[in-house]
Amino acid sequence: MDSLKDALKLYFVMGSPNCHYDPRQVLKEAIKGGITLYQFREKGTGHLTGDEKRQLAKDLQTICKEHHIPFIVNDEVDLAIELGADGVHIGQEDDAIEEVRAKIGKMILGVSAHTVEEAFTAIQQGADYLGVGPMYETKTKEDAREVMGTEMIRKMRKEGITLPIVGIGGISEGRIEAVMKAGADGVAIVSAISQADDIVDATKCLLHEVKNL
Repeated sequence: MDSLKDALKLYFVMGSPNCHYDPRQVLKEAIKGGITLYQFREKGTGHLTGDEKRQLAKDLQTICKEHHIPFIVNDEVDLAIELGADGVHIGQEDDAIEEVRAKIGKMILGVSAHTVEEAFTAIQQGADYLGVGPMYETKTKEDAREVMGTEMIRKMRKEGITLPIVGIGGISEGRIEAVMKAGADGVAIVSAISQADDIVDATKCLLHEVKNL
């Protein structure tokens, strides 16, 4: 479990709609800056589909493999299985957790949870870690829920949940301390890395914040 917690420290989520230039280059720079895990999430305005999406996923997975960075696929279980990804992350509106666990075997399974009840259900049905948010206002996800802040992480820990938790949603430099102190094991970052003027430098700064807590 400790190795998973370490991998979740600086969790980068990105697809082509989140980037100002080639996602492959963005990922390389983010890895150079120190991300510890990458999630392929190809959603939003102008997202790729079909063979183009599959090829991008393969290219990004290859980059991750070269640098020993875990490669997680968002929602698309069949794509994750086809690629032999390290894991998959699903939301509450996606396939049933138990069914996904049965399909992916020993792959890492992350589940978004917005309440203590959802968290306990995810744990019982085979989740390896929880994604909790949105912590702050975010424009990355068009159907994002209302901001819940760090209180839900604190509440989950108070209820005895020990599974690794990643805070997500609107997290940028200066906002990490509150999330980690609430009980998160890591932070999931999108635009604060993918749209930074200097991706390597921005990632290093975020990692420095995470590691100094």
